[in-house]
Amino acid sequence: MKGIAEFEEFARARVGPLYRTAWLLCGDPHHAEDLVQDTLANMLKTWSRIDAPEAYARTALVRTFVSQRRRRSWTERPTGEVPDRAQAVGDVELRLALQGALAELVPLDRAVLVLRYFEDRSVEQVALDLGKKPSAITTRTARALERLRAVLGDDAIHLIAL
Repeated sequence: MKGIAEFEEFARARVGPLYRTAWLLCGDPHHAEDLVQDTLANMLKTWSRIDAPEAYARTALVRTFVSQRRRRSWTERPTGEVPDRAQAVGDVELRLALQGALAELVPLDRAVLVLRYFEDRSVEQVALDLGKKPSAITTRTARALERLRAVLGDDAIHLIAL
């Protein structure tokens, strides 16, 4: 039987990659943190029954994101002072362009692109994660990439390095 110690070890090891995926999905560091926290909290409830924790976490993260985006409260933003930010490394303008372009996609399209290209998952793995058929993922990927290219223009070819 899996215990709390194993869950804590898993959570420590996967919180970074889960946050990265969540940030790409959400485009907001605070929502990304909340998304990872919700995912891990839900995993803890069923930890003893989870056979493949990494796949479960990824699937739960994406499904939680898609579910949260349907809620009206998703668009609420806190007001106040903007916090200080650390100096970013890399092409900040391109990253912001990517974030903005991803934000224009519907949540499921964004999830497909993030899983396929930033998590380097196969079509079959993404289909399994999202509960869709591989042919649907292939179609959705092509259409989402077309939309992304329309928004980003020539900058789209530089995203591979991100």
